[in-house]
Amino acid sequence: MTPRKRRAASGGRRAQRNEAARLTDQLLDAGFNKKQVGEMLGRNPSLVSQFFTKNKGASMVEALRAVVQEVQAGGPRDITSLKALAAHHVRPRLTRKGSEARVRGKTQLRAERTVKDDKGRPVIGADGKPVKTWSSSLAKAGKQHIASGASRLRPVVEDAAANGGLVAFTVRARKGSFKHDAGRLADSPGVRRNVVQRRDGTEERAYADNRGGPGSGEEGFDGAEFKAMVDAAGGDVTAAVQKWLVDNDRIEPGTPIVGLEIRAWKP
Repeated sequence: MTPRKRRAASGGRRAQRNEAARLTDQLLDAGFNKKQVGEMLGRNPSLVSQFFTKNKGASMVEALRAVVQEVQAGGPRDITSLKALAAHHVRPRLTRKGSEARVRGKTQLRAERTVKDDKGRPVIGADGKPVKTWSSSLAKAGKQHIASGASRLRPVVEDAAANGGLVAFTVRARKGSFKHDAGRLADSPGVRRNVVQRRDGTEERAYADNRGGPGSGEEGFDGAEFKAMVDAAGGDVTAAVQKWLVDNDRIEPGTPIVGLEIRAWKP
């Protein structure tokens, strides 16, 4: 049998990698791991893996090159210093048209806080760990998720109802469908008062049941009442919000909601 030809030392997969992967390889050879490289870039380590598997990382090349040069020159090797260095070179990701791509935020967040006694000391549970209680939740849903029921929004409402919390929401819909002029305090005087206008002809407006009137702070809807409103809509948070907007003369009937953010917190 004819023996297989060996690949040249300079060939193989490593030679075919993009610049981001090749620079990352140099950092790996220097003793760092992918998680640390991700920390330097201020990104999730899964993105670093995609330098190798999906040919990504073009916007990170300058930052990686600066870090590699610093390491090879014998400079500081601690992650904090290298992250600060990389931050000056990270370029925003661009769309195919050349414009800056929008960075997606987290679609779900839930926060807890440690329960403390009268003396300010943490309360310890039977398991020996500090007792924690819910403090806030947030969830976002875009057009596609809303069309499938926006299931991630419901737990936020349930958290507020179960813990005596308050609820506020930001809704995105077609600009011309809102009945009040943009920015009027009579329209949305609660949380996040400012109106955000999008290039696609939609607008984002925030609403909270601010009983004290404009400027009186983040009062919000009562969590239990808001949940009852959602239950009446068959558990569909988007439908409940849409009904509230129509019933309170905020939006034209039949207007589709293309974006919704639900926020809940414990006062």
